[in-house]
Amino acid sequence: MSKIWTEKIFDDPEIFILRVDDDQIKYFEAVWEITEGISYNAYLVKLNDANVLIDGWKKNYAKEFIDILSKIVDPKEITHIVVNHTEPDHSGTLPATLEAIGHDVEIIASNFGKRLLEGFYGIKDVTVVKDGEEREIGGKKFKFVMTPWLHWPDTMVTYLDGILFGCDVGGGYLLPEILDDSNESVVERYLPHVTKYIVTVIGHYKNYILEGAEKLSSLEIKALLPGHGLIWKKDPQRLLNHYVSVAKGDPKKGKVTVIYDSMYGFVENVMKKAIDSLKEKGFTPVVYKFSDEERPAISEILKDIPDSEALIFGVSTYEAEIHPLMRFTFLEIIDKANYEKPVLVFGVHGWAPSVERTAGELLKETKFRILSFTEIKGSNMDEKKIEEAISLLKKELG
Repeated sequence: MSKIWTEKIFDDPEIFILRVDDDQIKYFEAVWEITEGISYNAYLVKLNDANVLIDGWKKNYAKEFIDILSKIVDPKEITHIVVNHTEPDHSGTLPATLEAIGHDVEIIASNFGKRLLEGFYGIKDVTVVKDGEEREIGGKKFKFVMTPWLHWPDTMVTYLDGILFGCDVGGGYLLPEILDDSNESVVERYLPHVTKYIVTVIGHYKNYILEGAEKLSSLEIKALLPGHGLIWKKDPQRLLNHYVSVAKGDPKKGKVTVIYDSMYGFVENVMKKAIDSLKEKGFTPVVYKFSDEERPAISEILKDIPDSEALIFGVSTYEAEIHPLMRFTFLEIIDKANYEKPVLVFGVHGWAPSVERTAGELLKETKFRILSFTEIKGSNMDEKKIEEAISLLKKELG
């Protein structure tokens, strides 16, 4: 049974978190493998003459949402609903919430958000706010900042007394056993899941992370309350810096991500030599292998790319092309984690070399710097060629 949390997290203004831990989900957005689960966070701001609900949960938890909300406030007393992001994992409970309220309530969203709310739920009566607009509600000044493509065009954040309600901005996978960033060991364990979330969910739009960070830098952020995962009260800037680092692809010295397929062991033999050479030269390889015994999650592969110094691919020839799982991996890396990093490609063929043509075609329009294509025929191991490629990488990285 999914765990449900509710707790007052600030006294002035009085703010409550409503969090549900989705431990039933297997594939976020029906594609990304997240065995670690994900939470949905909503917030209630109780003011003198207003009760402001900020965001919501996935529709699957609508009944639980209304039940837990009702323990904090009579839904009929809610005066405003802020929809920072209309994606259904945050807005799915909105129809049930409006039904529980039972009267007209002011719904606040971006202009694009208004269009999506009508498309998703037939909701037309929406107050549209502009970038930087401030509204006084219940004696408090709410500021709305547009952060488009983080990760939909409708996305905005809400700022109140130094507190930033970020929705997808600041989110991460995992079901942390605490609510906030007060425990360093929890934070250290959580941050890799934030990286995974950033790359899979926002990676396609990572340049907008940098634009959004620049825009938000003008605000004094004392706390960051996202729509997923931990809330950040102790050090919100740490999370924002982490987002920027992932967007830039800041490398960790010596880390090289190695990805390959091997149907019958030929590619694996080549890659073992390459991995041994990497280790001898002081690199730390992180290895993912597609074989008849294992199949890594694409989301996990993507997680390791932003802070890698370089990438190495090992590709078998399949129907005169590259292996279908490697093709999918290439495409997702190019879409979600396209960085200016050096790349080596090793290929194994039976009767005709093809990896430079096939993998090269996929990579030619990317930011990646292709240092070499190394073609090996079957089991004819050419250790000299493998060593030359790894030495080239060593020279490139210094």
